[in-house]
Amino acid sequence: LYSKPHSSLTAHRSPAPLCHKASDSSTMSTKQRVSYFYHPEVGHFYYGPSHPMKPHRLKLAHHLILSYGLYKQMECYRPHPATAGELSNFHSEDYVNFLSRITPDNLKAFQQQMQKFNAGDMTDCPVFDGLFEFAQLYTGASIDGAIKLNNNETDIAINWSGGLHHAKKSEASGFCYINDIVLAILELLKVHARVLYIDIDVHHGDGVEEAFYCTDRVMTLSLHKYGDFFPGTGHIKDVGAKEGTGYSVNAPLTSGMTDKAYEDIFKPVMDKIMEIFRPGAIVLQCGADSLTGDRLGCFNLTLKGHAECVKYVKSFNVPTLVLGGGGYTIRNVARCWAYETSVLLEQPIPNKIPYNDYFEYYAPDYELHLTPEPRENMNTDATLEAVKVGLLQQLQELQGAPSVQMQEVPPAFDLKKEENYAEGMHDGGDEDDERDGGNGRTSKGQGDGTRRAHPAEFYDGDKDQ
Repeated sequence: LYSKPHSSLTAHRSPAPLCHKASDSSTMSTKQRVSYFYHPEVGHFYYGPSHPMKPHRLKLAHHLILSYGLYKQMECYRPHPATAGELSNFHSEDYVNFLSRITPDNLKAFQQQMQKFNAGDMTDCPVFDGLFEFAQLYTGASIDGAIKLNNNETDIAINWSGGLHHAKKSEASGFCYINDIVLAILELLKVHARVLYIDIDVHHGDGVEEAFYCTDRVMTLSLHKYGDFFPGTGHIKDVGAKEGTGYSVNAPLTSGMTDKAYEDIFKPVMDKIMEIFRPGAIVLQCGADSLTGDRLGCFNLTLKGHAECVKYVKSFNVPTLVLGGGGYTIRNVARCWAYETSVLLEQPIPNKIPYNDYFEYYAPDYELHLTPEPRENMNTDATLEAVKVGLLQQLQELQGAPSVQMQEVPPAFDLKKEENYAEGMHDGGDEDDERDGGNGRTSKGQGDGTRRAHPAEFYDGDKDQ
């Protein structure tokens, strides 16, 4: 089923395409090519008892994709584990070295570093068996997907194990250790002048925003719960800094978002971004914690509402890397990502879940689609309209797509030389965040700069599934 991508793949330059919807384009005569990246070991890791992040959900999603027969319509790849050199293309060398050495058996020798890098039992990022290998696997899959896109060997690359958007240059955060998204975007920037990052996780995509806050080559769009909610960032006035002013786009929302309310913001803002920014590639983070019934989330989206965003992004016919992210009711995570795989393939699948190794997880109805909870949407029409109008105004004020003089493209697997590590060794500290502290800076909620944890972040008993 799986073939390994060649490590000798090299990127080549290609002009950033005009962004027309497929329905409007006469050139869209064939289906988009879809590649799927999955490592059979990635679902075997375990964060620990009562921790809400469960990599096991990746096995559930994969087996649904298999049992629905979707794998037959994709090129399936076993990704390479990212090397320490590749991880250091964004993360600091001392942080990567720490992750590669720390184990549950040697914690006492790393007490000071665990505090520095926000890892260990006193944080939301525990040290567990195989931590570094887990990070290598999910990150390697994202990098491989970006290389396939750069080489024009696929149109859509899927890595449901990726999308860990909270990790910082020198800090673990929000269950995330290595930021595979930033590393994949850096790979895409070798070929594409402009890359758009879209985040539909219930949590703000703070790590990705922070990494590209001062550049106009990457635009970040995040729709998220804001106010007394992790990570506390993503205020609508956080728009970027220096050359990146206006290129961070934040839609702060509150509990109860419905399919229609979400769509009414997402689509107009996406239209304006594609008109103004004209990205050459897109990275779409599909965190499933924005679904109804998520144990840490508070939105009320159905699979169809969540997937409508995926379908709409696909309609622009721009090379796209599709990633996973959050999602803590694991049977619904699997439902979501299997369904969105079918949407990307334009292959309808039945609502009745086919028998597979994890069939009992979908009891009692054994159906794919979810029913929204009967609760109020706390986002009023007026507040949603204000957010939409504010974002459209922000985008309209941009001067148009920035141009970049393309130079020789570096090789796909470009390992940093040792002498390059000194520069930026101390990046990622408090003074390395350009955002207004009053709006909820990463390292210092409801706009007071305090890191927020969800009250249900840890739980025990029957709910720990």
